[in-house]
Formats: sequence, structure tokens, C-alpha cells
Amino acid sequence: MKVLVVDDNDRLAFIIQTLLEAAGYEVRTAQDGRVGYLTYLIFKPELIIADLQMPVQSGLEMMKEIRRHDPQIPAIYMTGDFDTFRSLVEEEKRRYPVRFLEKPFSSREILRLVSDFERRRLQQ
Repeated sequence: MKVLVVDDNDRLAFIIQTLLEAAGYEVRTAQDGRVGYLTYLIFKPELIIADLQMPVQSGLEMMKEIRRHDPQIPAIYMTGDFDTFRSLVEEEKRRYPVRFLEKPFSSREILRLVSDFERRRLQQ
């Protein structure tokens, strides 16, 4: 499965990429929502993992653009400030295949979520 990781924290994006690649996923990274959107257009991922707070363009703004192409693409949103985004994320969860990770999270948590999305994709 192809996964796009979008986070302005280069270290975290690298750690997630390394973890997912070790688990057999094909991964690309981007440092903000604008670059993430352009990477989406070229890479065509089946899952997007995105930070909610980023310079240039947030994860939610990026996903709004991506959903014009693929409304049901799954997303995992990450943030260290869940309370600020709670209502927006809850609205997304009602409309789209979305999960949420509060930073800091464990490698097991992210692998479980990615694996769940992959299983659902294979069952379709």
C-alpha cells in the first residue's frame, strides 16, 4: 500500500517513513500541505497521514483539496493539540474514513491504524 506522510517535523516524518517501510509499505513524505498535495497528485497514495498544524497549508486544508479528486481517501490526522481541532476532526470522521493520533504516539499505534486501513482496502 502507498502511504503519504505530511508533517513539517522532518524527524517525525522520517521516523514514520522508516517504520512503515520496514513494515512493507511504500512511503513518500512532504513537509507541508501544499507540497503534500503536489506529492499526492504524482504519487497517488492509498492513505494519507498528515499533521493538522503546518506552515503554508494545514493538513485539513490539504485534505480538502485532495478530496476533490478522491473523496473517500483515508486519512490519519496527527496533532499535539487535539482540543483545538476536536470539532473539525469529529466532523471529518462523520463524512470520511478518518482516524486520529495525538502526539506523542507509539509506533504500535500508527502501525495498527495503517494496517486497519489496509485491511479495509483489501476487503473492498
